[in-house]
Amino acid sequence: MIKVNMDKAVEIKKDMIRAERAPKLEALDVAFMRAVEAGDTAKQAEIAAKKQALRDATDDPVITAAQTPEELKAAVPAALQE
Repeated sequence: MIKVNMDKAVEIKKDMIRAERAPKLEALDVAFMRAVEAGDTAKQAEIAAKKQALRDATDDPVITAAQTPEELKAAVPAALQE
């Protein structure tokens, strides 16, 4: 029987999340700069909140609560579902 090291699996999942969120963060950076140029502070705050949610995706409870490799594979942080 193969035993999966869940600590290592969680770290691999976090790396996958980081790779998936990178282009989303880049797009939000562009949108944020446009909001700065337009002086739209409400939009800046909205974008900043989205960026922080993406940064926090690796600590999402759905990741930390996964007990099996199957649960971990199926886990998708809320910030990445948008």
